[in-house]
Amino acid sequence: MSAGHTAITTPQAAVAAGEPVIQCETPQDECGVRDVLDRLGDKWSVYVVVELASGVLRFKELQRRIHGGISQRMLTLTVRRLERDGLVKRTVYPTIPPQVEYELTEMGHSLTHLVKSLADWSIAHRPAISAARETYDARTAEDVRP
Repeated sequence: MSAGHTAITTPQAAVAAGEPVIQCETPQDECGVRDVLDRLGDKWSVYVVVELASGVLRFKELQRRIHGGISQRMLTLTVRRLERDGLVKRTVYPTIPPQVEYELTEMGHSLTHLVKSLADWSIAHRPAISAARETYDARTAEDVRP
C-alpha cells in the first residue's frame, strides 16, 4: 500500500478536510483496485462467495444455490478464478465419480464482511436510488421528446 493510502485513517476526517478517501499516487498506480474489481465485479463471483460463506459445498449444490441460474461452465470458470486468487479452496476426493467440494479460504471469509457491508449499504440506500432513477428517467424522457 502506498503512503497516500496510510495517511488517511478515517473517511470522515478526509471528507471533512476535502481530501479523497482513496488516492492513488499516479493514474497508472490504480491503487491495486483494478485486480480486485475485475474479480469481484464480474457477474458471479460475489454470488459464489456469498453461498460459500455458509460452509463447504459440492459443485452441484453450489450451482443450485446461486440465484439467476449459472451454467456449469460459468461456475467452473468462476470457482477456478476465485481459487487462483486464493479466495476459494477446492478439494477433490478420489471416488468414482470424483467428488469435489469448495470452501472459502481465510482470505475468502475476510471478504464476506465487505460483501455484507455492501449489501447493507444497498438496502439502506435502495429507496434513494429508486427515487434518483425515477427522477433521472423523467428528466431524460423529457429531453428526447420531439
